[in-house]
Amino acid sequence: MRFHWSEAERTLGMKTGSTDQRSLFGALRITDGDLSQRPSAWSRGMQQRFVIAMALIKSPDLIVLDEPTSALDPVVVVATMDLFDTQLDNCKTAVILITHDLGLAAWRVSQLMVIHEGQIVKCATTEDILQRPQTDASKVLIAHRSWLTLPC
Repeated sequence: MRFHWSEAERTLGMKTGSTDQRSLFGALRITDGDLSQRPSAWSRGMQQRFVIAMALIKSPDLIVLDEPTSALDPVVVVATMDLFDTQLDNCKTAVILITHDLGLAAWRVSQLMVIHEGQIVKCATTEDILQRPQTDASKVLIAHRSWLTLPC
C-alpha cells in the first residue's frame, strides 16, 4: 500500500511523503491500515477508503467516483461519504458520482443523469428524476423504491 501512495504522490509531481497522509487517513478512518501490507490484506472497505484518500491528496478540481461504496454496508456508506464530504468542505472540488445506488444519489447529489445503452437519456435535478420520472429508463431505475429507506 505504501508503494501505491508514493506512486500517487510522484504522479502528481509531489515529493514522496509530502502529503498529510495521517490527517487524510484519520479523516477517512483508515487508522488500522498497515501500509507495509499488500492490498489483499486490507478489507474491501478499507481499500475503497484508501483510494478515496489518494484522490484527495492534492485537492483536485474534479474527482470521479465510480461506485465508491459498492463493497460497503449501508451504515459504513453513510459514514464514509460523510467523511468524504467533510474533507471537501473547504475545497472547490467538483464530484461526479457514478452509481447504481439511488439511496446514495438521492442524498448526495443535486443533478442526475440517467444513462441507457451508453446514451444519456435524461439529465435533470435529482428531485425531478426521482419524483417525476419521464423516460422509460428513469421509470425502470426508480421502480424499486427500497432505496428510499436506506440511510445513505
